[in-house]
Amino acid sequence: MQRNMLMWKNNILASPKRIAIPIMTHPGIDLTGHTVDETVHSSELHAGAVQAVAKAYPTGASTMIMDLSVEAEAFGAKVRFADNEVPAVTGRCVYDEESIGRLAIPDLSEARVGQWLEAARRAALVITDRPVFAGCIGPFSLAARLYDVTEIMTAILIEPESILSLVDKCTRFLITYVKAFKSVGANGIVIAEPVAGVLSADLCTQFSSEFVRRIVLETQDENFLVVLHNCGDTDTLLSSMHGTGAAGLHFGNRCTITGALEQLPPGVLVLGNLDPVGVFKSGTPETIRAATESLLQSTKSFANFILSSGCDVPPNVPLKNIDAFFDALAEFNRS
Repeated sequence: MQRNMLMWKNNILASPKRIAIPIMTHPGIDLTGHTVDETVHSSELHAGAVQAVAKAYPTGASTMIMDLSVEAEAFGAKVRFADNEVPAVTGRCVYDEESIGRLAIPDLSEARVGQWLEAARRAALVITDRPVFAGCIGPFSLAARLYDVTEIMTAILIEPESILSLVDKCTRFLITYVKAFKSVGANGIVIAEPVAGVLSADLCTQFSSEFVRRIVLETQDENFLVVLHNCGDTDTLLSSMHGTGAAGLHFGNRCTITGALEQLPPGVLVLGNLDPVGVFKSGTPETIRAATESLLQSTKSFANFILSSGCDVPPNVPLKNIDAFFDALAEFNRS
């Protein structure tokens, strides 16, 4: 469903109440009674999980599964699947300048890409009371999965031009992919760029933010917003991330969220950042309620703050913990 997302954003900035947009689809998988493996291989089950979360919880927007193996698999990477674990890339696709040169940019029919687009179409068709944000990996994080996360950290220093060529290929694919999400009815995209969180500010700009900016320029408009997610050590990367032009920045629990809010312009949406494992999965309703209340209180003077998890809420989080999260939000808004 198409909607004016600039108006949606402005309504958030003008409202005295907080909304919550946790990156949270795995609880929907639990609610539908299917496994992670079944769901990441079925557009119908994927959309059903997104819809289940929308029915159960008053989220400010719906989000899709943050599966950062989808795009790498389309490039030819091998992926390990398990019943109740997030899919993981295994092995390398490229090793050097020659193999990067041979690497073909896949089309949207490869691997599970089409399933992800169809899941977004189905979700956007039935969820009409709030925006639906699709999700994809960021260009540098995709390059790191193809080259190997550890090896690419050395390669950007030894052979930077080769890695820039690889990130460029990843970016060209992602632009096509994000445009396809837009065409099937998604209202925005969450671009997950966690590997950029280990870079210095200058390297983050060179190998990540400049490429994310290309995606933003090609896709973001009044009907489609880009949110850039980085769950790494982002306190020194704020300027680089803001330079992408993304309408929203989503931070992990390593980020000092009040510091980010103080440094970023008030017109940029700032989302975060409760620990998805330490708070949501390992906590109790009491500790989650307290952590949520504390975060809301510390950010209450910033109209551009949106309550969220610091990253994708993992499988098998007790639903009573999620209930406590939303109960704390409701109590804050009542007061």
